[in-house]
Order: sequence, then structure tokens, then C-alpha cells
Amino acid sequence: MAIIVQKFGGTSVGSPSRIEKVAEQIIATKNQGHSLVVVVSAMAGDTNRLVELASQIDKNPSPRELDMLLASGEQVTIALLAMALIKRGYSAISLLAHQIGLLTDNRFNKARIKHIDTNRIYGELQRGHIVIVAGFQGMDSEGNVTTLGRGGSDTSAVAIASAIRAKECQIFTDVDGVYTTDPRIDERAKKLDYITFEEMLELASAGAKVLQSRSVEFAGQNKMPLRVLSSFTDGTTDGTQICYEGEVDKQHPVTAIACQTDEVLFTLEATEHIAQLRTRVFNDLAEHAVEVDMISHHLSEQANDLNFTINRKDMVMTDNLCKDLLIDKAISRYQCLKSLSKVSVIGNGMRSHSGVAADVFSTLQENDIDIHLVSTAEIKLSVLVASDDGEKTVRLLMTKFNLNN
Repeated sequence: MAIIVQKFGGTSVGSPSRIEKVAEQIIATKNQGHSLVVVVSAMAGDTNRLVELASQIDKNPSPRELDMLLASGEQVTIALLAMALIKRGYSAISLLAHQIGLLTDNRFNKARIKHIDTNRIYGELQRGHIVIVAGFQGMDSEGNVTTLGRGGSDTSAVAIASAIRAKECQIFTDVDGVYTTDPRIDERAKKLDYITFEEMLELASAGAKVLQSRSVEFAGQNKMPLRVLSSFTDGTTDGTQICYEGEVDKQHPVTAIACQTDEVLFTLEATEHIAQLRTRVFNDLAEHAVEVDMISHHLSEQANDLNFTINRKDMVMTDNLCKDLLIDKAISRYQCLKSLSKVSVIGNGMRSHSGVAADVFSTLQENDIDIHLVSTAEIKLSVLVASDDGEKTVRLLMTKFNLNN
């Protein structure tokens, strides 16, 4: 009997009526003869509400206590979903992450999964239970509650699926698959029947909100079959399959376009050798768990600049680090530009197509859109533009690369 792991996000379980609908979908899968582990998020809006409550007490709350608070959202959802299944005559049990031995490191608010003890899950499945697990949360080696960061329930689901050797991990969201771009930005976007693991990983890291990037990394490391589906449809769609091998479409080198908002660009003018500054800056940022995105530096007789982008949520921390650099005279000045968006074009076909960069740059120039920074990878090209130009850039490039028909 195959084990299926299903994950339902906050909008899927956003109200009692939605939880009842999800229960029906779970039962439909159970009746196909599968054993089921279901991972759920907090109800839509609950995490934001809890963050707001914390901010009313302390604008900069203790990371440990914030995790203790935020983890409570999932406890509500798993209990309600288990109740809905039991009411329908199905045996179900709700479990918090520490009850299944989901061990993480001790980076509060951004914890990473280290190990999952599968004994409890296997035991409950053998008893015929549908196992409902709280996503987004874990426990460190000292027994502290930790959380995995925004979108962490995706990572919980994939990690659990990998640990118990599930047949497939199904991620249910409010969209019926992965699209060539966010349909809320361009309604002409089309759904992809499949996308390669590499493309999905780049899309997730570039800001596509369908899957958390760490969940895709986990799936790739364990070759876990992954599928994105909608909890708002009647099951008539197969969603989007994440494949580990795929043919390159040479006619369409770009598969999808992502837009990441809330990007912040820091420009530092070094007083010391740029290599020394790079080492210090990125070591300091890593110690504070600040994720750096785009990086460039300019070394000449006239300039000695280091440029990098981070997410707005890490702006205060990064700004404080820059102030320390000023005090230590490691930099002569720094600038912080907010209200920026990163637009990324992604596709395996870029490996064998040399004109993508030229097409991107010429399209933006023709439409008077300034580029603040550029970064490239084997199957991705990203440009940093003003936030006001972000969605316009996506729509222009969707047309340029024929991704909307």
C-alpha cells in the first residue's frame, strides 16, 4: 500500500468550511487505498495576526518566544482537520512536530530540519490512522520549539515524505499548478503540465510563491516525486509535476518568469581592499542568518564598491552591520535603496540559446526601464528594477518570450 503525503496551505484551510472541503479531498485519496500523512499550515491570516500580537508587546521580540507563539497556529488547524475526518467515520490523529521527532537546528524563525524519527508516523499508519502533522515547526536538541520560516510547511511536507519514502508528495495550494508567471501579474499566464526540478528550484528562489525554495531543495536531494495541485478544484486537473529529467525546448528557451518584491540594494564604498570587505560583510551576514541574493563589485581607480541585495525583512539587521563598518572605517559610506523588484527569466533552454540576455536588455531599454543590477546563472537571468516597474517588466518579457499563448 503506497504512502502519499499531502500538504494544505493556509488558504486551503482558511475557515471551518474550507477545512471540511479538505477533509473530503483527503477521504477521496484514502478511498483509493493509500496510506496518508497530511501536513497543514495555520489558517490563512493567523500567522500575521500572531506576529501583530507580538509586535504590540515588543517591536523586536525574543526569537525563541516568537517561535513559541507562531507555532500555535498549526496546532489549531491539525486538531480541527482531525475532528472533521473523525466526524466522517475515518480514524485520524493530529500530531505536533515534536511528537513525530522532527529535529531542527536552533536558528529560531529560520530553522533547518536535521532529522525526522519515523517510528511514530509508521506506527500510526499501521494502526490505520490518517496522520495529520503540523507543518512549519520543529524542535531543537534542547527541546525548544522552532519554526522554519515563511512557507516552511512545504519543507515539512517534503522532508516527511522523503523520510517515510512516500510514493509522492502533493502540495495543495490556491492555484492549480505552476504557471509561466504569477497569474495575478499577467492573466495571460498558462499552466505548465510539468517543470524540471532545476527550473522549479530557480523559480522558488527567485520569488515564485508556489513552493518554498528549501522544500524544492529537499525534494531534489531525495528525488522525491512532487506535484502542485489546487485544493479549490474538483480533482479534474493533474496540476504540475516536478520532473527530474526533461527535454529542453529549444523553441522556447524561457520556461517561466518570477518577480520578487521587497528587494533592498546595499552599496558599500570600501576603504580597504575589496576582498577583505567582501569576506567580513558576508561572514557577518551569514552569522545573523541574513540571506544575500544578488552580488556585484566594482574595482577601479575611481571606485571600490560592493553591491548586494537582501530581503526587506533583514534591512534593519543589515543596516546595523553597515553602521559598524563605518565606525571601524572599513567603508567610507554606504547607500540603501528600497522599493526594488527582482525579475528573473528561467528556462533549461537557456543552456543552448545565446540570445536571452540580449532580448531582455533590449526589451527593457525600448520601454525606458532602468536596471540597477544584473545576475546570471546557467538557466536564469535576473534584473533588479524599481518596484513600480516590476510587474510591467514581467508582462513585457512574457510577451517577448511567447509565454502567454
